[in-house]
Amino acid sequence: MTSKEQDFFYQATMRICGNLNLDAMLSDCYAFIEKIIPTNALIMALYNLEAKISEALSIVADPELALNMKTLPLTSEAITHFKNLEKEDPMHSNFIINNPWEDPVGKIGWEALGKKEVSYIFSLLKVGEEKMGLVALVAKGYNRYSRHDLELFSLLRGPFAIAMANAQKHQEVIRLKEILADDNRYLTRQMSKAVGDEIIGKDFGLRDVMEMVRQVAPLSSQVLLLGETGVGKEVIANTIHHTSARSNGPFIKVNCGAIPESLVDSELFGHEKGAFTGAVKQRRGCFERAHGGTIFLDEIGELPFKVQVRLLRVLQMREIERIGGARPVPVDIRIITATHRDLPAMVRKGTFREDLWFRLNVFPITIPPLRHRKMDIPALINFFVLRKSKEMNFLVTNKLEPGCMEKLQKYHWPGNVRELENIVERALIRSSANPGEKYLRFDEPDRSSGQNVAAPAVSLASPPVLKMDAAMKNHIESVLNLTNGKIQGDHGAASLLGLPPSTLRNRMRKLGVIYGKARKGR
Repeated sequence: MTSKEQDFFYQATMRICGNLNLDAMLSDCYAFIEKIIPTNALIMALYNLEAKISEALSIVADPELALNMKTLPLTSEAITHFKNLEKEDPMHSNFIINNPWEDPVGKIGWEALGKKEVSYIFSLLKVGEEKMGLVALVAKGYNRYSRHDLELFSLLRGPFAIAMANAQKHQEVIRLKEILADDNRYLTRQMSKAVGDEIIGKDFGLRDVMEMVRQVAPLSSQVLLLGETGVGKEVIANTIHHTSARSNGPFIKVNCGAIPESLVDSELFGHEKGAFTGAVKQRRGCFERAHGGTIFLDEIGELPFKVQVRLLRVLQMREIERIGGARPVPVDIRIITATHRDLPAMVRKGTFREDLWFRLNVFPITIPPLRHRKMDIPALINFFVLRKSKEMNFLVTNKLEPGCMEKLQKYHWPGNVRELENIVERALIRSSANPGEKYLRFDEPDRSSGQNVAAPAVSLASPPVLKMDAAMKNHIESVLNLTNGKIQGDHGAASLLGLPPSTLRNRMRKLGVIYGKARKGR
């Protein structure tokens, strides 16, 4: 290497390695290289032979060249040429294209420029055995580059490869940092006020429910929470998550009935940049945000029919596809659903998918309404008085009004725990406005408010507590009845349950479920 070549290498390398921002780095290099080698554009790009595209990471060009090509398709001839070049020794990774119409790689850019007269020097970049991409010089006119130009530019192949690798890693760090910040903002907004709440009534009215929670929480099985509006399904879902092995992962809550139908796909599954008007950047949906943790789908009966199909895929394959995405995204999640609707009746009417119903109904838990556990009302009132006074920064010294507890326990509570919470909050607001008041007085419940309320859609009786094996046996039996004993194939029990037929048969033998000829002969 001559002294001039050494100086060129040193000066260019200082500029290449002086900035992690590719655009700034390439601009600095362009200004230096154009003084020594014919240059009207400097390009750094990736090429993907499997996807058959070349994508420019950064371009610095003479305005007269109008070089604004971001993505170019690769022809089969160009792909073959790249593969041949990659097999050659390092010296052949740097080459001149003075007549671009004659070269399968140069022809692509030449045609994209409207067949303007240009010449190229290409250098394929590698770090070790890892292919990084390419860097190219472009000059206006044919036959602009000499062997000496190629030898000079070839000196920069190593520094350019390292710069590209560092820039890509830097961009990846920025991307992960943005994802982390986005998750932090999202989870902060979604953080439940119920996190850390004590389950009031766990030793009395909710004793059976809490026993079922204890059984299912350590597993990854789907759980379906049933009960009227306001009974505390979200609190139970929270408890299942925070007592499970996924407690360190995210807990994402989604109210399926509160999302406009036009936005539900984007909210749940996310979208790619440019997937639709207004999609200015990639957005991860709730399923991706729940990766490694639990997603709670409240009011699952309100989910549009077309979205039910996509949810079924999540349950079966444990993967999602963003809107506008070309590749599935794997997700590791536990799904807890809840509803006050009668899902079997919706299945019969055709408004809820039968196969989805069987997927979700693995371990149903019915939460009794407040009127069926009135022994919990005193503890709930004390809990809400303490929590609400703390939230509103009130100092509560008032005693409860004599006789109020008896009145509250005689009320039928159509709004359940949520209605009781509202009554306590109103009492505290009035108490703060009358500091001389001796007692904390509650509204007289409006006994007419629940007279015309439709009968609840789900069973209100607390179900008997079943051991996990017994619950699983009952569920398998119900699916076998639906399929008339069929196990394999389309619409067989194994397909509906999402299990391989051999696994299902082994489980049935263990649980004592009768199948095959013995079942038909019963």
